[in-house]
Amino acid sequence: MKLDLDALSHARSLLFVPGDRPELFDRAVDSGADAVVIDLEDAVAPERKTAAREAARAWLGRGGPAVVRVNPAGTEGFGADIGAVAGLAAAVVLPKCESPAGIGRVHAEARCPVPVIPLVETAAGLVNAESLCRAEGVVRAALGTVDLATELGVEPDDEEALRYARSRLVLASAAAGLPGPVDGVTTDLRDPVRVRGDSRRARRLGLYAKLCVHPLQVPVVNDVMTPTAAEITWAREVTGRAGGGVFVVDGRMTDAPVVARANRVLDRSRRFTEGNTRG
Repeated sequence: MKLDLDALSHARSLLFVPGDRPELFDRAVDSGADAVVIDLEDAVAPERKTAAREAARAWLGRGGPAVVRVNPAGTEGFGADIGAVAGLAAAVVLPKCESPAGIGRVHAEARCPVPVIPLVETAAGLVNAESLCRAEGVVRAALGTVDLATELGVEPDDEEALRYARSRLVLASAAAGLPGPVDGVTTDLRDPVRVRGDSRRARRLGLYAKLCVHPLQVPVVNDVMTPTAAEITWAREVTGRAGGGVFVVDGRMTDAPVVARANRVLDRSRRFTEGNTRG
């Protein structure tokens, strides 16, 4: 099965699974996550890295559709990670991504263009967010909140402390013509209320996906990131009445930019709802 890059660029949920736990790969796909991320970095102990690479390559070779988080460019294991997935239908999540040069190293090691999701999780990466989003092969940007918060000396769950980081990545993505970026993880694995609140905050700021670390988080994230029935009704009314110029819907001025936003809502609804809209 070939990885669908268009679907990846519009995915709502990206679920991490440890690379050295191949028995979980198919279960991760069955979780309902829009994308599965086989993790060769933080989730794998150093002595298990080789086994993780072999498991990832074997599963991808059998047609498993996945994204692979490799070790950061320039670190031990990076070249072996890229070599393990090169030539297979996989995109790469590049952690600690700080410059387009790091993304270029992915292509160089693979000896071919590779779809890349830069994981922005350092101050330097955030400062360079615009150039990262415009780099060759980038399909979408993601925010690594835990590592970034550690570097900044703030709590990763502090909404205000990381608001600027989220907004900056949203702006950089939009300026580069990329879809809304992917928000970082909620570390509380089993609290759906917390996951829902974090997802709603992300969506309000323009992040239209979220990294997940447990299958129980996936349906909550998917629900929040899917247009509601009310949003779809509004979008249909706007596009149905659009004919150029300014008009009024529900007492509000509506013009070309509003119509464009309504069309984006309908596009997302067609991708994800198929008649199963939430209220």
